[in-house]
Amino acid sequence: MKRVVLIRHGESVWNKENRFTGWTDVDLTEKGVEEAHKAGKLLKKEGFHFEKAYTSYLKRAVKTLNVVLDEMDLDWIPVEKTWRLNEKHYGMLQGLNKSETAEKYGDEQVLIWRRSYDIPPTELAKDDPRSPFMDVRYKGVDEKDLPLTEALSHTVDRILPYWNDTVVPEMKEKYNEVIIAAHGNSLRGIIKHLKGISDEDIVSLNLPTAVPYVFEFDDNMNLVKDYFLGDPEEIKKLMDAVANQAKKK
Repeated sequence: MKRVVLIRHGESVWNKENRFTGWTDVDLTEKGVEEAHKAGKLLKKEGFHFEKAYTSYLKRAVKTLNVVLDEMDLDWIPVEKTWRLNEKHYGMLQGLNKSETAEKYGDEQVLIWRRSYDIPPTELAKDDPRSPFMDVRYKGVDEKDLPLTEALSHTVDRILPYWNDTVVPEMKEKYNEVIIAAHGNSLRGIIKHLKGISDEDIVSLNLPTAVPYVFEFDDNMNLVKDYFLGDPEEIKKLMDAVANQAKKK
């Protein structure tokens, strides 16, 4: 049996302020750090022993992973970072408050921007300070791959090559247990692929912060089962809170 644990980063400063974050590199809150500590302790208690970790270029995911691995005494394992695991790029919405945006444009329009499978928000100008073209960490990425906005479909399209060409072969050849620390929408893309979730239904999948989501596979990386670690009632409350973030107050 092989296991992949997906974990969304702990609460970030802009999660707390209810802002569209996307590729903006904001830090964890104190609560977010505590969530990561809790996840690491739970994974250690449940007997997980990761051999490799994958994460994005964004510090909220990187720091969540570091805390989890530290709690598990696994600081030494190899960690691979990739821009392909970054959050969905929210274009011109990045930095805006979700509730205030809903007041202005309506709940339905904001839900489309947040979760529509194929309708992206308005894109940024290439020279906007929020643009990845202005960020040194993406200098090594082919310009044609850098987004100025994304719908979930675009996020899925950039993540699946990494899953199929990097993670899956490494799991088949070298590893039995790995962890991927990333973001709500980038993880949603992997989950959609693994579980065959439709374009329509993936919109309503809400991932809570720093709750480990376990996927078990056979040796050929065929999915056997998946489950969240933790108290089911608490996890449901956390999922509902994520769903309600962008509604008018």
